[in-house]
Amino acid sequence: MLDAILNKLMKTTPVEKEQLKSFEVHDDIPIDAFDPALSEKDHAPVLNDHFFRNKRIYVSKHNRYAPYPEHSHTFFEINYMLRGSCDEVVDGEKVHLDTGDILLMDIGSRHSIGYLGTNDLLINILFRDRDINLELLNGLRSSQSVFYEFLLDRKLGGRGDIHHLLFSHAQVDEVQDTLDRIIDEYYLQRQFADTMISGYMSILIAQLVRNYHVKVKKPASKSQQLVLEILQDIDSDFQTVSLEKLAVKYKYNRNYLSNVFKRETGTTFSETLNKQRMLNAHILLTSTALPVSEVMKRVGIRNKAFFYRKYMGYYQKTPGSNR
Repeated sequence: MLDAILNKLMKTTPVEKEQLKSFEVHDDIPIDAFDPALSEKDHAPVLNDHFFRNKRIYVSKHNRYAPYPEHSHTFFEINYMLRGSCDEVVDGEKVHLDTGDILLMDIGSRHSIGYLGTNDLLINILFRDRDINLELLNGLRSSQSVFYEFLLDRKLGGRGDIHHLLFSHAQVDEVQDTLDRIIDEYYLQRQFADTMISGYMSILIAQLVRNYHVKVKKPASKSQQLVLEILQDIDSDFQTVSLEKLAVKYKYNRNYLSNVFKRETGTTFSETLNKQRMLNAHILLTSTALPVSEVMKRVGIRNKAFFYRKYMGYYQKTPGSNR
């Protein structure tokens, strides 16, 4: 890690100065970062996708000098112990992190973080299941590691028995360099930083699969492998992909494919395809000056009323309001 970045992270922030006075949390997370419905349902704060409005991966330093109360989130979280140590409670289980340890938590995991002192640096890296590279995941299929099972289960829409994974610093020497590179890129914000960070995240996933050797109880089934390939088709060809085309490609009946997809992911093919199209539409609407009609065309939707209705359903605003 660059010395300039490390020195920046070691500096006391305004929030930390307040916490140092009272040893109580002074939360700097805005109110709209919490999901009110899920928070009420879980009886604990639940963080939403607020952090990903302008970036695919979010990195931050956890504020020191006060324990952080139990909460959960609608995304994956990596806690990387850059310096020192800390104690957490994850889904009721006590977890201790030393320098170099990495804790990966699933979507919906509930956790609290203990007191961090001056020499403790805990880095949070947040990412969503949509940012798991499907081509990479498919390529890692032969590894059959616990981490592979963890990612595969989430990508297929489930939440299995594994809710968090702890990677000891003794297991992941090469991973620390990749994490340091992600942190450097994030804070330097040089040209193409987002692209570099996404690339490093793929490397990080591959390295964790390679280094976490505990075997799964059973390999992915043929139907899971098939659905993973279909998800990859949706990801790469969302403009024109259809069940009819996939039925021809994989030599299965259309209704069979539809039923297998719903069984393995918990959602329909059309719902998943529409979600992918809306995600790409949102990226185009927030990062380009393309007219809405051109955005519709680029994501494979022709019906304007349908597009507006779906977009409103996902983002609670009209496509034009993002301009």
